[in-house]
Order: sequence, then structure tokens, then C-alpha cells
Amino acid sequence: MRALELFAIYVTPFLIVGAVIKVLMKRYAVDLPDVQKEGGPHRRPRRMFLLGGWRTEK
Repeated sequence: MRALELFAIYVTPFLIVGAVIKVLMKRYAVDLPDVQKEGGPHRRPRRMFLLGGWRTEK
């Protein structure tokens, strides 16, 4: 029973923090199309390195 109590004590804060972050992300998050609109309609495509690979940004 002691192991279950310790597990709950260590895991519960992570679950609470994760739930709070999830709620805040829904409230304040910005989607990718919103960010692309800020670049303007005349922005030229460029190559970017993202997560270990090259991609062309449109």
C-alpha cells in the first residue's frame, strides 16, 4: 500500500500541471494559419530546418 501512496504523491502534481497547461493552451493558443497570416500575402517561400529535416515554408 505504501508504494501506491508514493506513486500517487509523485504522479498527481504532473497530472494537475498537465491539466492546467491544457486549459491555458485552449484559451491562449494561436493556430498555424493565424501565424502565417501575420507574414503577409507577399512573403516568399523559404527553406527552414525543423525537427531534424529541411522543409519549404509556403
